[in-house]
Amino acid sequence: MAKDKKGFILYADQKALFDQLPNEKAGELIKHIFSYVNDENPITEDLIINLAFTPIKQQLKRDLVKFEETKEKRSEAGKAGANKRWQNIANDSKRISTIAKIADNVNDNVNVKDINIPSIDEFLAYALSKEPNINTNEVKLKYESWLVNDWSVIRNNKNIKIKNWKSTLLNTIPYISKIQKQVKSLDQQLYENVMKQMNANK
Repeated sequence: MAKDKKGFILYADQKALFDQLPNEKAGELIKHIFSYVNDENPITEDLIINLAFTPIKQQLKRDLVKFEETKEKRSEAGKAGANKRWQNIANDSKRISTIAKIADNVNDNVNVKDINIPSIDEFLAYALSKEPNINTNEVKLKYESWLVNDWSVIRNNKNIKIKNWKSTLLNTIPYISKIQKQVKSLDQQLYENVMKQMNANK
């Protein structure tokens, strides 16, 4: 029997053949048929079984040819249908754009687990270490806006994941306002005190 073919057909008009056989021979014939369709290549010396099996065997072979032809036609039809669908998609710029957006979203979300989000204190300390006169209120707002946007920045109307927050913050610092040197915020005073203590402990 063909690969992937799990069944075979016995026809109603073959009942007449079985009816003419004694029950014992009918049982031998059906076992012989099952052996044949399971590729066991059965051989029998029994003339009655051979005579009864010959027309059934010929019908099974014809059915097998039909099965293979149908399988091939369905395979070709499936390939043709798939090719047509992909051709339609390829000719449809809206679908291509949608697929591209989906791909972008997948790529954007792949490495979310690998992104390191600092604490607000670490974020502020880094900003102050690069620009001591930076407006810490604006730095806090920047931190909160990145958090609200799922730790991403908006560029060209697209959310871009922040993979290296220090680098992104460095590029952002020039756009954050500075305060007058003589007026120091509590955050700056705290930062300076922490730095003094760290230097004193060295």
